[in-house]
Amino acid sequence: MTQAPALTFRALSEMLLLAAIWGASFLSIKLALDELPVLTLVAHRVVWATLILWAYVLIRGLPVPRAPRVWGALIVMGLLNNAIPFALMAWGQQYIETGLTSIFNAGTAVFGVLVAAAVFADERLTTRRLAGVLIAFAGVAVAIGLEALAQFDIRSAAQLAVLLGALSYAVAAAWARKHLSGLPPQIAAMGMLTGSSLILLPLAYVVDGGITLPHTTQGIGAVAYFAVLGTALAYLLYYRVLAVAGSGNAMLVTLMIPPVAITLGWLVLDERLAPSVFVGFGLLAVGLLLLNPPAALVRALGRPRAADPSS
Repeated sequence: MTQAPALTFRALSEMLLLAAIWGASFLSIKLALDELPVLTLVAHRVVWATLILWAYVLIRGLPVPRAPRVWGALIVMGLLNNAIPFALMAWGQQYIETGLTSIFNAGTAVFGVLVAAAVFADERLTTRRLAGVLIAFAGVAVAIGLEALAQFDIRSAAQLAVLLGALSYAVAAAWARKHLSGLPPQIAAMGMLTGSSLILLPLAYVVDGGITLPHTTQGIGAVAYFAVLGTALAYLLYYRVLAVAGSGNAMLVTLMIPPVAITLGWLVLDERLAPSVFVGFGLLAVGLLLLNPPAALVRALGRPRAADPSS
């Protein structure tokens, strides 16, 4: 067994930067929703990010795949990892707080464990992982609130939509492992965004009656932020963090995002979350740490850990 990568100061700094970028993305999406329909917003997000990543790939001279089978897998990845979750979460954000959306988004890691256990023979659900799943789901239930569980309204539907988006992310991760494991991560990101652009452009045009642009400086800035920084550059930074810190440490980014989103939602939008939401996030954090403990925690517990194949 090889030791997991150490969490260096540089890696931690890049993780904090990534969490800040993604945490602020939830605010930028909320602001853009004041001016754009959901599908048009998501189309802007993936199309501009696609152009940036194509430029990156061409400038770096990275090999672009040519096989139809690979592009078919990339289009499915674009559907599962971009089109479906981006649209569901953006729709949900119309009716729930920015910070709450980011907390439910963190449930991706929980769903990921369950999907992987169902699909891959080497991802069995151990006692520790089962405990982590149960604690994390308890946290989600507490964050949703008893009143939302008792009666189904538009807010309940929005929370369900965000959780379904997180589930789609988890299915996408399994799809990527099964069909895209041989591709360089930058090519995979470019390819899946290309696929989601091919899906969302015509869909937004038909459903929204055309592709419109934001009409204020705030709206233009919000779109530019979540497309350029929150999607294109964030993907490149994420793969760098994954390579340097390993997946166990990189998972900590998931827990760093909600505090950023909650704080920005409070400062900019005057959003207020119920105390139960913070309790739920605490339980979710405990569950996630049980599911995928970072290297420092593993060493503290004195247990060796095999290197993650994706790191």
